Amino acid sequence: MNDSQRERLIELVSELAIQRGQFTLASGRTSSYYVDMRQATLHHEAGPLIGHVMLDMLEEAGFGAGVAEAVGGLTMGADPVAAAILHAAASRGLNIDAFVVRKAAKDHGMKRQVEGPSIEGRDVVVLEDTSTTGGSPIQALEAARAAGANVLAVAVIVDRATGAKEKIEAYGVPYLAALGLDDLGLDPQ
Repeated sequence: MNDSQRERLIELVSELAIQRGQFTLASGRTSSYYVDMRQATLHHEAGPLIGHVMLDMLEEAGFGAGVAEAVGGLTMGADPVAAAILHAAASRGLNIDAFVVRKAAKDHGMKRQVEGPSIEGRDVVVLEDTSTTGGSPIQALEAARAAGANVLAVAVIVDRATGAKEKIEAYGVPYLAALGLDDLGLDPQ
């Protein structure tokens, strides 16, 4: 992994995405900080760095281009992460598609839950920006499998160290995180 890119990403996530106060998370848990990754994933400098850092992590774990054919996850958190990886891969001459998982299948048109190039019969990595309980990546993993994909792994930008890893690994896939709480100077909650 490119250490200078990862270090710069840590700085940007710390500056842009970490909010302090009292927050109720999607899981229902409370926290003295909130990791608002959209502030980083949609940022002009942090977004592209996320793509490269995540792609480096996937390659080091054996799930990069040539293994993973597509990346994606539950809308909205995973969408900019998937796009960033798609662009990072393309800038390196690599072929990785992106896909989007809706919370529910559309009731009109093609009635798809998974959008983008077909993932049927393809090796994919499910993404999320950050996860507390693993609920969103698990929902995306189940939808990807239902669409006929072979899910190789789940990868997140920030691991909150609150049980998501263990829940996801119970589905038989590795859980990868580019950044941990220590990297961001945060305590587990």
